[in-house]
This record gives sequence, structure tokens and C-alpha cells, in this order.
Amino acid sequence: MPELPDVEAFRAILASCAQGRRIQRTEVYDAGVLHGVSAGRLRRELTGRRFAEPERRGKWLLARTDGPTVLLHFGMTGELVRANASAPVHAHDRVVFTVDGGQQLRYRDQRKLQGLWLVDEAGLDRMLREQGPDAAALTRTAFAAVLAGRRGTLKSLLMDQSALAGLGNLLVDEILWRARLHPARRADALSDDEQNRLHTALRRTLRSAVRAGRVPPRSSWLTGRRDAPAAACPRCGAALSRKRLAGRGTVWCPSCQPAHTAGNARTDGSDA
Repeated sequence: MPELPDVEAFRAILASCAQGRRIQRTEVYDAGVLHGVSAGRLRRELTGRRFAEPERRGKWLLARTDGPTVLLHFGMTGELVRANASAPVHAHDRVVFTVDGGQQLRYRDQRKLQGLWLVDEAGLDRMLREQGPDAAALTRTAFAAVLAGRRGTLKSLLMDQSALAGLGNLLVDEILWRARLHPARRADALSDDEQNRLHTALRRTLRSAVRAGRVPPRSSWLTGRRDAPAAACPRCGAALSRKRLAGRGTVWCPSCQPAHTAGNARTDGSDA
């Protein structure tokens, strides 16, 4: 599932391929991914416009133009692909933008759980106003404010886009594993040391994942071990535990992330 690092990689693709370039053609192969706009209106509004500098907010990509903004969400299987205009259309290409120079941006999505919106600034504000602060830009003080007064579990809070934007299932499990915190711990019951460990783990994990353009399945990461047969913790070797928490399949190490802790374990700061 695309999370903050994936969307940041899509933003970079859009910037390198299309920023400053004029949209020559917009082709809609499946209008089922369009929200609040018809295929015809999308073509009319965008043809001749130039892509401006793109932005990412949480899991949303803002493909700005010198007119309206194309707002993209990638759901579980979406991606933004750069291609030459001569390349064959993929079976899951839903919307294709052709820009000056013959390059194309292709919104590709197998399951079509989200898609594209065409919005002005007021519409953009309406779409994103309920979103919490971006996880990649969160200071320690702002993070403490997110946690304050939250009675839910760490897993549910970190997955809640209205509390903190950009994190998905893989990232949350990875961050909690690095911070040595159990996913079912109450968010408002952390000590100052645990809050600091969690914020440090969040920043370091995001920094590494953004560099990789995804949540990397490295053997030194929980992400790289979670789907293995007889999955074991890459830090201590204990068998990993699995349970459905906050509506999502959750993986943790029962040894490194005990349900009750004294709060004095160190953060694993490895970026390997």
C-alpha cells in the first residue's frame, strides 16, 4: 500500500517528468477513478495547462497546474508511472497525461479504491482540512501535542490520518518496533522518554524510507521479516507475534515490545 515514502517518490517523478511542461493530452481509460469530475471536463480543464511544482500532504499528491489542481490518492494499489508516449498502455493505466516532449504520467491502479479529483483552492482546503499534521514535518513538541489526551492505542492513533497524516500499516509497525513499544499501548500513557523514543524512531524510519522511495523490505527491518515463514525479530531473534489491531494486520516482537514496560529501553537508531 502506498504510504508517505511512496507518495514522496511519486511527487519526485511528477516534478522530474512534467513540472513546467504543458499538458498536450489527457486520456481517461477508466472513469471509475474520477471523483466529482467527468472525463470530458478533466480534458477540457487541463489541456494546455502547465504543471507547476507538485506537493505532497500526507498520502495525497497535489499535481498543481497554472489552473486547477489534480489531487491524487493511491489507495492500496495505485502508483504514478513515467513512460514514453510510444510505450503500450498497461492494463491498469486509468488516466494518462501527455506533456511537451512526448513524456507521459500514468495513473495506474489495479483495485481502484481511490483516484483523482480536480479542485480549486477552496476545494483543496475542503478535501484536506480534516487531515492531521504531516508526519515527515512533525517536531518533537508537535508530536507530544498529537499524543496528548489520546486514549486510543498507539497503533490506532498513528494510523489515524486526522491525527497524523502519511503513515500506513507497514510504517507504523516498523516505527513501533524501532521504538520498542507495543502497538496496543495507550497513546496517553507514555512516559516522556517513551514519547521521545517514538518521535526519534518515526523521524529516522521516515528518513530512510523516503531515501528508498518505499518502506524497504530490508532484512534488518521488521518489514523485511514480517512475511517470512516462521518470522523472527531481526533484532533479538524471537518469534514475531501477529494480531488484528485497529482493523489492520499487526506484527510486533513480544520480547522487544512487551505489553508492559518500564520505559527505559533504548531506541534502535539503525538506518541500515
